[in-house]
Amino acid sequence: MKSKNILEKRSAAYLCAVICVALWGTAFPLIKLGYLRLGIESVGSRLLFAGERFMLAGIFVFLFGLIIYRRPLALKRRDALPVSLLGLVQTFGQYLFAYIGVGLTTATNTSILTGTVSIISVVLAAVFFRFDRLTPLKILGCAAGLFGIAAVNMGSFSFGATFLGDALVLCSALCGAFGNIITKKISVGRDPATVTAWQLCIGGAVLLAVGLLSGGTTDFSRSGGIVILVWLSLVSSVSFLLWTALLRYHPVSRIAVFTTLVPIFGTIWSGILLGEEIFRLNNLISLLFIAAGIILVNIKTKAME
Repeated sequence: MKSKNILEKRSAAYLCAVICVALWGTAFPLIKLGYLRLGIESVGSRLLFAGERFMLAGIFVFLFGLIIYRRPLALKRRDALPVSLLGLVQTFGQYLFAYIGVGLTTATNTSILTGTVSIISVVLAAVFFRFDRLTPLKILGCAAGLFGIAAVNMGSFSFGATFLGDALVLCSALCGAFGNIITKKISVGRDPATVTAWQLCIGGAVLLAVGLLSGGTTDFSRSGGIVILVWLSLVSSVSFLLWTALLRYHPVSRIAVFTTLVPIFGTIWSGILLGEEIFRLNNLISLLFIAAGIILVNIKTKAME
């Protein structure tokens, strides 16, 4: 009898999903610190910094492959197109729209709109995968999760922010959701480390090129800048590698809903690293609704069996 991969177990999958979003949560304050330390102000410089981050993250996964597998993570010719598509959608597209859009709208709007990734992913999963049906509980769970994200920013959502900025952030969320679908599609039968390493490098390389063509610069002679870049790259390499493996073994809706926790962890890490206030009633309300949403989406009903 074939032994079961530990990531196939629900308890392990839930723990790893939380680890992923906890790591992604550190990106919020550290990117802000990175911009300050490296003097990054223009969109071109932001895209260049993102390209450097994801290129380095891909290199870290390649090194991981050499250490664990004792061989290079070679990409087969038949895999070049789907993995390139994933890199262009999940890494390049998602962060291109996000980095441009965030400068044209409020941080609150960005947080709430980015949180729609989980909802869009659950809906798309029902369209692309017959076994990942859209149930009333999933709809209710997504609604609870979105309300939880809104609660983090209670009273701060701005209707005066530009429509273009909100639209670009929503496009970023769409890319993130489609990235989950593509990852699920191509991860079956392929090594997660190989897929992750190549998609990060491909997406990162395009971001880097666009950043350079836009006149972006990064000055790593400034104090602490290189440390922040290395940490952000490690976060991306570990979290994307785990995320790809999780989507290989589990339905998209089961895993994607955990992204609603990213703003919560972002708030916690901002409090720890930037000294921002985190002990607020709306944060507790948010956590309760997001937790309820995750539970509702993952309740196993007869329709899902």
